[in-house]
Amino acid sequence: MEILLIVAVVLVLRAWLARDLAQGPAPVFEAELLDGSPISLTEYADRPMLLHFWATWCPICRLEEGEIIRLSRTHPVLTVAMQSGSAGEVAAHLSERERELDVVNDPHGTLAHRYGVRAVPSTFIIDRDGEIVFRKQGYAPPLELRFRLWLARWL
Repeated sequence: MEILLIVAVVLVLRAWLARDLAQGPAPVFEAELLDGSPISLTEYADRPMLLHFWATWCPICRLEEGEIIRLSRTHPVLTVAMQSGSAGEVAAHLSERERELDVVNDPHGTLAHRYGVRAVPSTFIIDRDGEIVFRKQGYAPPLELRFRLWLARWL
């Protein structure tokens, strides 16, 4: 009985944390990656993708970044550095940590606001039709992300 109560509390808490995150059709955007190349959400329309908001100053984001990079080797992944300084500062952070990711810099949180992101990390899985099929604020276990991406591919 205690386990069920704990699971129920966790599920209610997750739902409460995600209450303001965007749902339904993903807000479409055009932006630039850190290297200056243009990127659009429509470029990911062929299969499910992961959109991950993070920050250089976020300790939980650092815990997740290794798995996000591993996911990017097998799935489309776009990350957004929210309120983390200039593009140069974000690039220096990634270089220092020896990380390579497709990153859009969002120094003022404009893109994050469109997605209802108020805290990082926040993660979205968007299906091939541009619909948000999963959203989560806070740490996302690697197996959960992999399962959700797999599920989005077949639904």
